[in-house]
Amino acid sequence: MSLAKPSLGLLRSLTDEHVLNALVAAGRLTRAELAARTGISKPTIAESVRRLTDEGLLQDTGERSTGRGRAGSYFALADDLGTALVVEVTASGIVVERIELSGATLARADENVPDDLEPAGVAAALARAAERAIGDSGPARLAVVSAADPVDRATGRLVELPDSPFLVGELDPPAVLAPYVSGSVTVDNDVHWAARAELEHGGPADFGYLYLGAGLGGAIVSDGAVRPGRSGIAGEVSHVITVGPDGRAMPFTEVFEHLGLHRPGSSAIDVDQLLRRLTGDDPDSARTTAAVATAISGVLVTMISLLDPELIIIGGSWGTEARLLTAVADRLQTQPRRAPIRAAATSIDAPLTAVRAHARSALSREVLARP
Repeated sequence: MSLAKPSLGLLRSLTDEHVLNALVAAGRLTRAELAARTGISKPTIAESVRRLTDEGLLQDTGERSTGRGRAGSYFALADDLGTALVVEVTASGIVVERIELSGATLARADENVPDDLEPAGVAAALARAAERAIGDSGPARLAVVSAADPVDRATGRLVELPDSPFLVGELDPPAVLAPYVSGSVTVDNDVHWAARAELEHGGPADFGYLYLGAGLGGAIVSDGAVRPGRSGIAGEVSHVITVGPDGRAMPFTEVFEHLGLHRPGSSAIDVDQLLRRLTGDDPDSARTTAAVATAISGVLVTMISLLDPELIIIGGSWGTEARLLTAVADRLQTQPRRAPIRAAATSIDAPLTAVRAHARSALSREVLARP
């Protein structure tokens, strides 16, 4: 059976994508430099540059190469290819950045989010930040959002689960951002974005990601992609049944309540107090480390049994503490189903970093779509 040949249109599109990506990385290049970087023939590159310039995606900078050989014209991305909004919504604040195709940040706006703010107040703060980031530039082509709450996959609305530490409520980012974006608004949970950052940082194609911070979260990565589940909240581990401090079965989130590690009047974990206990040398620190490690290993046994991952990656503001990781690994060694564990390779800012990368890639696809 003979394989169908790729169409001329597809080949041109792929060539154009390589040219744009090379210029995003380098800023400016001659046709000869583009051919060398992409491995595409000079005539094909010349045709692509002509096509992209005619369509207003590239511009001749007016500069010429120097040195031996024939001088070449330097080409760069056109000045106005549109922008994207990069958005992060957490319990402590909102960040909105406006970026261009190169990934450069053109504007940034921050808004504080008080603990007692209602969903309407969060929506108003998000709108103010978006308006400041947009300024007089006109709507962005698209927006990508990271939210510290579960996200409904179909609508992009935030979902308030029982005992959620961040009572943002059913915030609707696509609706709030609609006046500032002409195209799509992609919304996902911050833990899912952190898992994508691990993938980009060389993580395996199949792993479980456990986030341990003021809130508890998880992500499932299979065949090189985050699997959000039917409704978008796959991997939420707060209510997974595990072993409590007194040996009783209880939801994971309740373990920290029993240990006195919740913030007053909240189901959020008191991270500063927990870290002091995990790193101390007194008997109470040892008991806390043992209880928390036992609870975590119980959650991981469930993840490992269901997912059969190559690796478990643990991140978050206290999940990478060395003594805790050692204690968890020791407990997993006694289980019939186990997987290696390691600390996250990316920083606490991984969700925002992953959102920026996704927004730039999505903007590139929008530009190449030539609306």
